[in-house]
Amino acid sequence: QVQLVESGGGLVQTGDSLRLSCAASGRTFNIYTVGWFRQAPGKEREFVAAISWGSMSTYYEDSVKGRFTIYRDNDKNTAYLQMDSLKPEDTAVYYCAARHRTVGGGFTSEATYKYWGQGTQVTVSS
Repeated sequence: QVQLVESGGGLVQTGDSLRLSCAASGRTFNIYTVGWFRQAPGKEREFVAAISWGSMSTYYEDSVKGRFTIYRDNDKNTAYLQMDSLKPEDTAVYYCAARHRTVGGGFTSEATYKYWGQGTQVTVSS
């Protein structure tokens, strides 16, 4: 079992930056792939970014490429999402998720992630 807790959300203005954290507990964190997803009001939850268990691979949704960076510190059992040049359309509840390294399927598929945090709100004002 893995417990995930997100933090770092808040209210910012267009062009600002935020760093979200996803703290994990319960199992060895470095054997889990971590993904970030977000859900805007009235919309389906969507993939944002993912990082493989060994940090060898990262994946980004097209609209955040070049603005968001996903990374992890396995010694601290924490994954991060650095969000720069924020836009109003980035407003959403952001969730981190984890899946064991042996789980197959695309990194963008939320159905493949077994463990989820409670979410943290990010609001970007124009």
